[in-house]
Amino acid sequence: MCTITLCVIVKDEEEVLHQCLNSVREICDEIIIVDTGSKDKTKEIAKEFTEKVFDFTWINDFSAARNFAFSHATMDYILWLDADDNLPIEELNKFKTLKNSLDVSIDAVSMIYHIAFDEYGNPTFSYRRNRLVKRENNFKWIGPVHEYLEVGGNVFNADIAITHRKNDKTKKSSQSDRNLKIYEERLEKGEEFSPRDLYYYANELKDHAQFQKSTMFYQMFLATKKGWVEDEIRACIYMAECYRNLGNVEKENESLVMSICYDVPRPEVSCRLGDLYKSKRNYKKAIIWYRLALEIVEDDHQGFKQEAYSTWYPHLQLCLCYWEIGDAKLSEEHNNKAKKYRPNDPKVKYNEDFFEKYKENKNE
Repeated sequence: MCTITLCVIVKDEEEVLHQCLNSVREICDEIIIVDTGSKDKTKEIAKEFTEKVFDFTWINDFSAARNFAFSHATMDYILWLDADDNLPIEELNKFKTLKNSLDVSIDAVSMIYHIAFDEYGNPTFSYRRNRLVKRENNFKWIGPVHEYLEVGGNVFNADIAITHRKNDKTKKSSQSDRNLKIYEERLEKGEEFSPRDLYYYANELKDHAQFQKSTMFYQMFLATKKGWVEDEIRACIYMAECYRNLGNVEKENESLVMSICYDVPRPEVSCRLGDLYKSKRNYKKAIIWYRLALEIVEDDHQGFKQEAYSTWYPHLQLCLCYWEIGDAKLSEEHNNKAKKYRPNDPKVKYNEDFFEKYKENKNE
């Protein structure tokens, strides 16, 4: 059985840290906490779980802090988490099985990361991250912000899912624009941005409603032709979102179509194109795109996955579209399919009542 060091960097995380550490303590043989300047009870909470709590002077560089934490690890493998991550009990049991059976030839283990949830607690936005890495390989974190762990060798894709649940009420306003400021300080210093920097800076601009400027940096990123394909696809989707906020429907459509140049249409792209046609009351063309969202089988890539766009959402839209073109049978069928995913959805229930009344009136 392998041994595991957990590494977490923290700052003012008293609201979430205990839940994080408590959820994984059973699988960790060592816990390293690196504090970057907490003013609350974060360090006291950390010391309930480990004596290895280290201070690190914040230098606007997340990779530097994470690499510092990794440098203190002594076990076979290193697991990294953020303070607002946790491992649900069913996933903990999977992790225990992995720990007991992990082959020494494995250099890294990627795990699913659920970062958003619907009102029923179902994950709505997920992707994979390399979470567990062999310490002796000395893998390094790259990038001062939106950092990534550069790994190589034999990577195993586990079915373990880590949950990210941030309490937005505890999020400090000073942190909300932290990443944006880091990027802009780098620009002021004349630093040359990598393709990854261009992409994530554009994301920060979008999140801060600087939509016009954001589209410019997405275009600069795509022009490099050196980005990760999943980021290129997301750049097109996010650029479309920016144009939608700017009221430019033509550019929104162009951006969505552009994503198809990189790979088969993602379900989200198909649904958004369907939405555009539906808004124009062109229901037959909308149906083509919604059906495509349901038919495409994606590879197990590392990119973002939003389950809604390949499950209930296109079914719910097809319900409306088929009704509008006069096909009541298919309309009801798709509402029933949407119900399998969201049985308590108000729209699904409304449609059910509608179809019952429709059939009653039809039989009179």
